[in-house]
Amino acid sequence: MKEATSAPGAQGYGARGYSAQGYKADSRNDTVLVYVNGAFVPRNEARVSIFDAGFVLGDGVWEGLRLVKGKLISLEAHLDRLFEGARAIDLDIGLDRAGVVKAVQDTLDANGMTDGAHIRMMITRGIKSTPNQDPRFIVSGPTIVVVAEYKSPLPEAKARGYSLFTSTFRTSNPDTFDMRLNSHSRLNLIQALIQAIKAGADEALMLDPRGFVASCNSTNFFIVRKGELWTSTSLYSFKGITQGNVIAAWRAAGGVASECDFTLAQVYSADEAFVTGTLGGVTPVTRVDGRPIADGKPGPVTARASRLYLESVGAA
Repeated sequence: MKEATSAPGAQGYGARGYSAQGYKADSRNDTVLVYVNGAFVPRNEARVSIFDAGFVLGDGVWEGLRLVKGKLISLEAHLDRLFEGARAIDLDIGLDRAGVVKAVQDTLDANGMTDGAHIRMMITRGIKSTPNQDPRFIVSGPTIVVVAEYKSPLPEAKARGYSLFTSTFRTSNPDTFDMRLNSHSRLNLIQALIQAIKAGADEALMLDPRGFVASCNSTNFFIVRKGELWTSTSLYSFKGITQGNVIAAWRAAGGVASECDFTLAQVYSADEAFVTGTLGGVTPVTRVDGRPIADGKPGPVTARASRLYLESVGAA
């Protein structure tokens, strides 16, 4: 298998597997302009202060959006989550919803993007007078960055399916760290992913504090049992927007999709499994902890769930 490159737009796969955040290399990304506090700068010149609260302590919120055929998929849901997260940490974004949409659209327009783009909006509390965790030391307005890149999921990953490894790192209780908060702080998820990579897998499967399956480190997890889709209740994991769209599309087509507690034993004996995320949409999972799921190949229910999802968001 090929080694990952170090250039922008690297394929997103390494010697032992694929990244759930991997994408096809696209040379157009080398010259994209990045939105930094209202200005557009070449990607290799985009900078934030070393005193920025996001750099100092991960103090901020973010959203990832996907542009398909001129439309930002589930825009209102992403805006809801962004502003809810900002309110939860008492962060004044400094823009209303229309202002956020304008910043994103201006970035797309500056790069001439109308299709096939992935957008990452990152908002931090701003610059501090000294590196510490006290928000009263902020001396600027918020830092707002929008990165838009051409990204397409790796077809090889969808054809082969991901391999998961169940991490010993658990998702957190909401009173410790609410996973529904799209915060820059993601260290426990990164630790879980590192553990999975060291074990030769693509992504980490994480359990909740009670031992039930919660999610993967960057994607939501589904299993298929007797034609039904099962995914976690999200009590102890992030409630993904793509996850919700897949559930809604499956139910609209007359299928059963349950948000419920289930165990690793039920995962191992599942008929199929897949993950969902903004970039990849629906991607099969074919191995968990070295065990093949059913025959170890992407299955027909996963393919149908993907098709229904794409149709529901106008991306088919």
